[in-house]
Amino acid sequence: MKGHPVEGLYIILSGRLVVFVDRGDGPSKFIEWREGDVTGMLPYSRMVTPPGDVRALEPVEVFAIPREHLRSITRECYEVTAILVHRMLDRARLFTSSELQNEKMISLGKLSAGLAHELNNPASAIERCAAMLEDRLKDSEEATRDLAAETLNDEQIAAVEAVRRSCIAKQGREVRSPLEQSDHEEAIEEWLAGHGLDTSNAQMLADTEVTFEALELLAAGVERPALNAVLRWAGADCAVRHLTSKIQHSATRISSLVNAVKGFTHMDQANVADPVDLGSCLANTVAVLQSKAHEKSVNVTLELEAELPKVRGFAAELNQVWGNLIDNALDAAGNGGPVQVLANRENQSVVVRILDDGAGVPAEIRDRIFDPFFTTKPMGQGIGLGLDIARRLVRHNDGAITFESQPGRTEFRVTLPIAEI
Repeated sequence: MKGHPVEGLYIILSGRLVVFVDRGDGPSKFIEWREGDVTGMLPYSRMVTPPGDVRALEPVEVFAIPREHLRSITRECYEVTAILVHRMLDRARLFTSSELQNEKMISLGKLSAGLAHELNNPASAIERCAAMLEDRLKDSEEATRDLAAETLNDEQIAAVEAVRRSCIAKQGREVRSPLEQSDHEEAIEEWLAGHGLDTSNAQMLADTEVTFEALELLAAGVERPALNAVLRWAGADCAVRHLTSKIQHSATRISSLVNAVKGFTHMDQANVADPVDLGSCLANTVAVLQSKAHEKSVNVTLELEAELPKVRGFAAELNQVWGNLIDNALDAAGNGGPVQVLANRENQSVVVRILDDGAGVPAEIRDRIFDPFFTTKPMGQGIGLGLDIARRLVRHNDGAITFESQPGRTEFRVTLPIAEI
């Protein structure tokens, strides 16, 4: 069982054994042993505990060799030892490829959940604005016809233009809260009523940035009933512009998220070593993890040295490293705490540092945090492969990963060689 030490080497004579691993959504099949397979402790293996729970799915006969006898096998049975070492290497390759793929799928699942939330906000905004835009366009058409029936002089037209400019001058303002919007609409309704004007235009004008100064100027230059037609036209025109601006902003947000995901996964590039722009890679990773940061109110900052040189490596692999390390930092950081991502040149290398203000890594486990399947997270929240995979991927990119930790400050450092261009 997981957590219990492996007591020896086991040769399956008959039956079937399956290892199940729980990755948060219940136990799933990890690997299967059948008649003739060898499992358990192998010569020169560093295995201490199994990666999951081992279950017999049918009656099993096993030939067991206790751990203490393995040393004598390596001394006296060279041929058997050589076979078992090859089996161990095959098993290591199987574990590595299988768990690397599983870790990628887990990361993709987390990424998908966060992106679904991030994309839903601008998509919902587009849907709402498009529905409102249809009504506002109808209002604008009717108001334009009413305004065309009025005869305005140049001074009055100038006052109308001033109202229109004030409506659209502050498109970048912060969104009002429902209470603030209600108060703003009530104030405009009171102004309209005080001037004997149609108060049904209050809601439309409240959706704009029209100022009371511009309204007073308009009221001084245009008399009723033309003033009602002017206000309705100005409100509808400004509302249409405001809604189209919000649709454009939301669409740009969706586009930027899609580009960030595309850059994060490098789905359109072959998996070959090339010069890699770490600045864009780190920015894309931070972007796709913003949803998790928002949930914890964590402020993620990215600081890059000016004209940071490129490194040579596999962009998709490095992005998985940044994803694992930043995700861990978000888990460790306190609510509202900062996570810093920094990158700068040091001699012929680029160093990426990821810092959080969490409780730190206890001294008694610091030698084990890169070990496969070692995790301090609760059951179902991690299987202990994120840092192991990060270290293997960093090494595959000719780099090195280290860390320093104390309460309130943990720093992971990834050093990568600069690309020769």
